[in-house]
Amino acid sequence: MAGIEWLKPGVFFGSMLYALIGVLVFLICFVIVDKLTPYQLWHQIVEEKNVALAIVVGSIAIAIGLIVAAAIHG
Repeated sequence: MAGIEWLKPGVFFGSMLYALIGVLVFLICFVIVDKLTPYQLWHQIVEEKNVALAIVVGSIAIAIGLIVAAAIHG
C-alpha cells in the first residue's frame, strides 16, 4: 500500500498546488528578467535570430527553474 501513497487526495492536491505555485513563480521571475533587459527578447530571438541571446535566456530559465524547485522542495 505504500507504493500508492501519492494517490491520497491530500498528497495529490498538495503536489498540484506546489506545481502551480512553482510555475507562477517561474513566470513572474521570467517576466521580470524580460523587463530588465534593454531590448525585446522575443523580437531578438525569433525575428533577429540571435542565437547567443537564446542560449543566455535558456540558461536563465533553467537557473530560475532550479531555484524555484529547490525553494519548494525545501
